[in-house]
Amino acid sequence: MKSPLRLPTLSILGGVLGLFAGALAAAESAPKPARVIFETALGRITLEVDLAHAPVTSANFLKYLDGKFYDGGVINRAVRPDNTTRHDVEIQVIQLQSDEARKGSLFPPIPLERTTTTGLKHVNGVISMARGGADTATSSFFITIGHQPSLDFGGQRNADGQGFAAFGRVVEGLDVVKKIHTSRTGASGLYGTETLDPAIKILRAYRPKQPSPAD
Repeated sequence: MKSPLRLPTLSILGGVLGLFAGALAAAESAPKPARVIFETALGRITLEVDLAHAPVTSANFLKYLDGKFYDGGVINRAVRPDNTTRHDVEIQVIQLQSDEARKGSLFPPIPLERTTTTGLKHVNGVISMARGGADTATSSFFITIGHQPSLDFGGQRNADGQGFAAFGRVVEGLDVVKKIHTSRTGASGLYGTETLDPAIKILRAYRPKQPSPAD
């Protein structure tokens, strides 16, 4: 009588442990999210920038942030069902701009990191780059209010179907975002009836100081 087949248990276990160790090492080497604070005239908003999943978009955003481009900027757009200029594909967002006085010194536009590449979706409180064409984003970005799948790859908000580049989320201050979103909009302006009137000032934007090990 033949003996039952015995699997090389130790070899399999060693392989599993090796895969687990590799995955753990990869996770530890991935860049950590960057915390960012926007102080606005209506309150503070804290963002978490996802460097691991959207490295190109995140690095571009942080370059503007560290260069103080958002200090003195504005939040000048709030898109809602009651004021939208487009009823074919409605969205709900607020849009933030860098300081207009520094428009001439913006960095070159960046390639579009599609949601199919990053895995980041436009759910409630996500931050994402504003754009016209596919590779035209510079410093302007928006925050979603509620889930906005039409902004993902394949969505119909942009005619090219490429979606927008999500790169992080709001972690504190969603109440401030909602307050801005419901602020008064005018009948005209850069974004027509979606233009905030008056625009909400960005007092300053920065990375919070990290406590030293001795603290």
